[in-house]
Amino acid sequence: MDADSGAPLAVSGAALAAAERRTWQRPGGDGRAEHEFEKELHKEQLEFATKPITEMGELHEEIVRIRGEAARHAASAGAVVAAVATSPVPVQPSLNVGRRYRWMGEQFGLTAQEQLTCGCHVHVSVASDEEGVAVLDRIRPWLAVLMAMSANSPFWQGEDTGYAGYRSRVWNRWPSAGPVDVFGSADRYHEQVRAMIDTGVLRDEGMIYFDARLSATYPTVEVRVADVCLDASTPVLLAALVRGLVETASRAWQDGQPPARVGTSLLRLASWRAGRSGLDGPLLHPETMRETSAEQAVDALYQHVREALKDHDDDERVREAFARLHERGNGARTQRRLHADGHSLGSVVTRCAELTVQP
Repeated sequence: MDADSGAPLAVSGAALAAAERRTWQRPGGDGRAEHEFEKELHKEQLEFATKPITEMGELHEEIVRIRGEAARHAASAGAVVAAVATSPVPVQPSLNVGRRYRWMGEQFGLTAQEQLTCGCHVHVSVASDEEGVAVLDRIRPWLAVLMAMSANSPFWQGEDTGYAGYRSRVWNRWPSAGPVDVFGSADRYHEQVRAMIDTGVLRDEGMIYFDARLSATYPTVEVRVADVCLDASTPVLLAALVRGLVETASRAWQDGQPPARVGTSLLRLASWRAGRSGLDGPLLHPETMRETSAEQAVDALYQHVREALKDHDDDERVREAFARLHERGNGARTQRRLHADGHSLGSVVTRCAELTVQP
């Protein structure tokens, strides 16, 4: 983003070039290390990934470190980085170069052109595709709560959308996005994915945009519902909860417990409600699909995964993070509070850029 106006800048190429130079210039660096930063669909975006980590304190340190690196690379291109899931100020995004992105632009038109949205994906390892699909089938009702907790996109093209997480509404314009049915087995999952690609509507497996999916690259379950988070501690909370969900679901599968047969239509309503409310309005309870308070929905999630959290020594950290989230709110609440206090939307971006790199 531009540090003065808050407008998104199409300079990710320059930031990535700065990251590449830094890789070569490190003592002993040979340029062959796995890159932390990658380009995304639009030139206004910079994506990063952490290495595989099992301890949540280490994960927090890694996120803070890489955000600081991103800020330095952006500064070399005359920009700042802001961890916001949509741009508060008006923008006409620029599709990135490359055959894949060009194909997406031609295939999906305005959907691809406007898709300047930033999410937070959490990967958790599984032993097999069969276990992974069993997990996917059992975590479906809980994902909307994660969306609500992470909501960080209240503004779109210079307007307050009335949603805490408007990114989810934009993201669901993709024809493969959103909640999915229970699969029942790894074979059925892969059959469905192949059938979707064979239609010609999707280019490849990377365009299977389910709320949660088997990774096409790693032996993991990948949960994709969250907005990118303004506070660096929030993705750590999400990671702990997602690992807890995967562990809990895997144990239920091994014990022979069937997944809840919640209809996909209800899950879509839960997803809409989460994007609309965030943590500042009602949600649908993951076990009953009836309206409840955000506090009760979050507590239901915590109780559901508590044993797994304890097994990984995450319970105290998660409870502290919940208290912090309750006190400060999510990114959507922070953005709206700044705007209500008299900050222009450009100034909201500038302040978010400062918050992005705080430990």
